[in-house]
Amino acid sequence: MVVTLSDTARQYIALFEDETGATARDCVVFEDERDGDDAPDERVVFLVKPGDMGRAIGSGGENVRKVEGQLGRDVTLVEDADTPEDFVANALAPAAVHNVTVSEGDETVAYAEVDTEDTGVAIGEGGRNILAAEKLAKRHYDIDDIQLT
Repeated sequence: MVVTLSDTARQYIALFEDETGATARDCVVFEDERDGDDAPDERVVFLVKPGDMGRAIGSGGENVRKVEGQLGRDVTLVEDADTPEDFVANALAPAAVHNVTVSEGDETVAYAEVDTEDTGVAIGEGGRNILAAEKLAKRHYDIDDIQLT
């Protein structure tokens, strides 16, 4: 699939790559989401090339913190994958995902088996994590929905 990046996303990727030395394959900017506390919930999700996650995070998370400081936003990292199943599992991390099945019909749905105690982690506060996973899965694998089982 062809992913179109906004000018802002391209600028963020350039900054991310300069600061971390890791390669970002995509960047999704979430603007002014509200989680009920009236404070803006702005964040940036970077899709990192497989094998570059350690470099992207940095020792003790220092690279992520530097990027967050420069952007003034929370940063989330997702490692890219070669298959839609592995991609969805990575997008839901750090939740323990045991299996992902992709079903194609009128809609393409990924069913992710997640440990019961990790369901909250997979969903995230206010649905942030699953929203990011769904957005990335749609952009890269044309998956319309992710269901946790």
